[in-house]
Amino acid sequence: MKIKSVIKKILKYMLWAHAVFIGISSLFCIVFSFVNPPTTSMILYRKLTADYSVKKRAFIKLDKIPKHTRRMLVISEDSRFYTHFGIDFSAVKYALERNRKKGKIRIGGSTITQQAARSIFLTTHRNYLRKYLEAWISLEMELFMTKDRIMELYFNYVEWGKGIFGIETASMHYFSKSASRLSVNQSKSLIVILANPIRYNPHNYHKSRTLQKRKNHIERWFHF
Repeated sequence: MKIKSVIKKILKYMLWAHAVFIGISSLFCIVFSFVNPPTTSMILYRKLTADYSVKKRAFIKLDKIPKHTRRMLVISEDSRFYTHFGIDFSAVKYALERNRKKGKIRIGGSTITQQAARSIFLTTHRNYLRKYLEAWISLEMELFMTKDRIMELYFNYVEWGKGIFGIETASMHYFSKSASRLSVNQSKSLIVILANPIRYNPHNYHKSRTLQKRKNHIERWFHF
């Protein structure tokens, strides 16, 4: 009987924790559907742990970002962005198979929504608990936000270098111009480095075989 009682208590606490988490994260998703987050968990994490400073982030509206930049993001990060509801299960299945073969988490199969959820609410630590929470928040974002709003938050809050958050900040840092004036090649180089923005930048990503493959993939599907 004691074991059953303990199990019931554990389940009760788990359900309570889930309810609190879902309630709080849903509330933030509703607010962030029309209000820009003043900061994010990733920005705070970098400020507390990184050995470099975090630059002041500049915001840019989605309709000011060139169409070719937006297209490249979808091609590179999430080709089914406009058809899924936050999670691409075929990508998740592929990632699980690859990770099982490698014996550790190497790829996550994350959608644009999941990456936005991770950047705003969580961190980049690779573990299955984070992926679980990320999935919940992604579903909430899809429920309370439009696709354009999700993409706008993505462009403005993901990491683009050491202490660099948002494409406007990145564009000013790397090219001394607003993201609204990015050329095709400049846009491509920024999208490419999203896979590893701490180690690489638009000027040295060619040193990485993985990032070269990302560049080739964009060029294959993007019609110049």
